[in-house]
Amino acid sequence: MQESPSGLTPDLAEMAAEIRGHAKEFGLDFFEVVFELLDYDELNMVAAYGGFPTRYPHWKFGMEFEELEKSYGFGLSKIYELVINNDPCYAYLMKCNNMVDQKMVMAHVYGHSDFFKTNYWFSKTNRKMMDEMANHGVRIRRYIERYGLNKVEDFIDCCLSLDNLIDYHSPFIVRKKPPRDKDREREDVHPARLRSNRPYMDTFINPPGVMEAEREKILQKLEAETHFPSDPEKDILFFLIEHAPLEKWQRDLLSIIREEAYYFAPQGMTKIMNEGWASYWHSTIMTQKACTAAEIVDYADHHSGTLGTRPGSLNPYKVGLELFRDIEERWNKGRFGPEWEECDDAAKKSSWDKNLGLGRQKIFEVRKIYNDVTFIDEFLTPEFCERHQLFTYAFNKQTSEYVIENRDFQAIKERLLFSLSNFGQPFIYLEDANYKNRGELYLVHRYDGVALKLEAARDTMANLCKIWQRPVHLQTVVEKRKKLLTYTGSKHEEKILK
Repeated sequence: MQESPSGLTPDLAEMAAEIRGHAKEFGLDFFEVVFELLDYDELNMVAAYGGFPTRYPHWKFGMEFEELEKSYGFGLSKIYELVINNDPCYAYLMKCNNMVDQKMVMAHVYGHSDFFKTNYWFSKTNRKMMDEMANHGVRIRRYIERYGLNKVEDFIDCCLSLDNLIDYHSPFIVRKKPPRDKDREREDVHPARLRSNRPYMDTFINPPGVMEAEREKILQKLEAETHFPSDPEKDILFFLIEHAPLEKWQRDLLSIIREEAYYFAPQGMTKIMNEGWASYWHSTIMTQKACTAAEIVDYADHHSGTLGTRPGSLNPYKVGLELFRDIEERWNKGRFGPEWEECDDAAKKSSWDKNLGLGRQKIFEVRKIYNDVTFIDEFLTPEFCERHQLFTYAFNKQTSEYVIENRDFQAIKERLLFSLSNFGQPFIYLEDANYKNRGELYLVHRYDGVALKLEAARDTMANLCKIWQRPVHLQTVVEKRKKLLTYTGSKHEEKILK
């Protein structure tokens, strides 16, 4: 069958145009979408590259490809859609999917594209990242030709182990202070002088030599008190780019890893919202516009598989979709605000309906300004948790099953928010880059009740030491005791802190 210029067959191209029209009709504001049709090997390859057809050469992409291939071959997973935050937006369809699946995927993609374009947390991302990723690949291949594969790949390994040591909010906040003007600071230092009513007595009361000696003491004290960095630094990769003793190619490589980490960060910050929004719209478009009577059963079967849940795990598609539906219903019926909150009549609440019709407007507003943490914090309710059986679960070793651990709403909400904060990763800050005046790094783990995985922490410290080329220290809590982990460059040490 002849393919269209976009890579789609004529019937798929016609279907894509139809779905696009429905999405526009519902008010979605998306980047233009370019669909590509791939077989499962090609789709697995693109998925291993994070959705991009071209990346820099590294063994991790081959490992991810093998994992996807085996998972698909054994029937454990299947990629239905893959979509890239880019302008235009690129999306990939699998050739072997049936027509109902292709429709559903297209509708899902238009939901994602709308979210990429309009959500605030994606507003600082590079909209030409498809070209930029290819450029990164070219630069790294040149370094491989010049310095050798093993040397470059070993350095990439170090960088990738640190790619979460960034400040996810820094694109939206100016944290950097203006650079210090040390000469100006020295000029502004003046020791206290004794006052004299007669000017000619000033040199006797405040001898110049004594004043200069006092001034030097003040300057030395200021230098001793100056911290480097002046404030705790969360974007450790940026600090290393600026201050680590790296060769030019290494600095460029670290900059590439950091740039890509910031590009992918909003996807981690909005996983529940993004998938929920796309699922909401594929469900709406399919059930109200696109599905024929002959297709509706197949659609319902595949849609239910996407939203399946099990105890002890969180399905972002399910939670996001249901929460958007809940918000829409609440704002349609007026179930918000002081009057609703103050009502303690259960019967009155169950029949509460002011027919405001503000639901669709509200969910468009929500998708624009929230991320997962603020989304859950603002809109998760006790009624929602009870209706969808969102409880905290624990694994019972005796029965080898997950059992409900807690039904308390606040405990459920706190557990969920904790798992989403910083993507569930530990908060690590650079406290001092001149520890004990020896040019060593001193990092602090902000302990929130969950201990570090010590083996992973030690490996990361060793890689950080390779880049900084000086010993690295990490303050953390192990078994409720404050400890200092140290990597000297040749061995790991630890000691208890008072």
